[in-house]
Amino acid sequence: MATEQRAPALEGEAPREPAAVGTVRRRSTLWSRIRRERVSYTFILPGFAFFVLFVYVPLLGNVVAFMDFSPFLGLAESPWVGLDNFRALLDDPELRDAVVNTLAISFLLIVFAFPAPIALALLLNSLLSERIKRTVQTVVYLPHFLSWVIVISLCQQLLGGNGFVAALVEEFGGEPFNAMTNPDTFKALVVSQSIWKDVGWGTIIFFAAIAAVPRDLYEAAAVDGASAWRRTWHITLPALLPVTTLLLILQIGNVLTVGFEQLLLQQPAVGAEAAQVIDTFVYYRGVAGGQWGVSAAAGLLKGVIATVLIIGANRVAKRLGGSGIF
Repeated sequence: MATEQRAPALEGEAPREPAAVGTVRRRSTLWSRIRRERVSYTFILPGFAFFVLFVYVPLLGNVVAFMDFSPFLGLAESPWVGLDNFRALLDDPELRDAVVNTLAISFLLIVFAFPAPIALALLLNSLLSERIKRTVQTVVYLPHFLSWVIVISLCQQLLGGNGFVAALVEEFGGEPFNAMTNPDTFKALVVSQSIWKDVGWGTIIFFAAIAAVPRDLYEAAAVDGASAWRRTWHITLPALLPVTTLLLILQIGNVLTVGFEQLLLQQPAVGAEAAQVIDTFVYYRGVAGGQWGVSAAAGLLKGVIATVLIIGANRVAKRLGGSGIF
């Protein structure tokens, strides 16, 4: 039997190992690391099991998008229709309206709601009193823990036809209005609700990034005569750039996903033309209307587009000198 010929190692170079031996050693190192960190991996298991059971396994249900699915027949007996559900989507004017509303609301959220936590974090970081800073942080965090039912009820009490603002306007001789049923201002209302509810929670990540900046940099800049604005521009904002890029890429990936519960609760009052988005379209066609194949096709198409957007945004971020997310 012919023996395997190995290329001689160059001077000063470690002897080369066969590929099989290197693979075995890497596997041995991996398993030894897992055994050594088994307690840490144990804490990962619940989250891993959650994603497997409730995220990856349900992906198998996307086959419904290619079927005339009926819950009474099940997956085994429901007939296959190929791309008919996707053709029906392309010819559906209601879906086109939902896509337009989704993109419009997402654009407004990126322009106004996304920078709001950054601005609030910079503002709170500039406060000298720690007591005032913590008090403001606590106040702006609280709305995040309220459900959308409570938030919309509060908006109804303030901005509805019989709300506080309408009564105040009428008291001063103006004409009362109902902002909760006005399609022209509904998108601005949705963005305002999102900012009020989540701006405090979003500052947590930016506060962590600001806290990681060495204080020596600020002190050295102050000694050199840099003003507070220049310290913010040249030290704080560059420190926030990596996490801002990461969150922006994720936000772009979710551009076709806007607040489902928020819009579902307000759609009866303002009308479907202003409040219908892709998620509510899927709900009304699938859960409420029984068109499971069409709704599954819409959801699958949305997921594919979101994946493409994330990959594209990540590549753009890397070409601009950022680190991206993968």
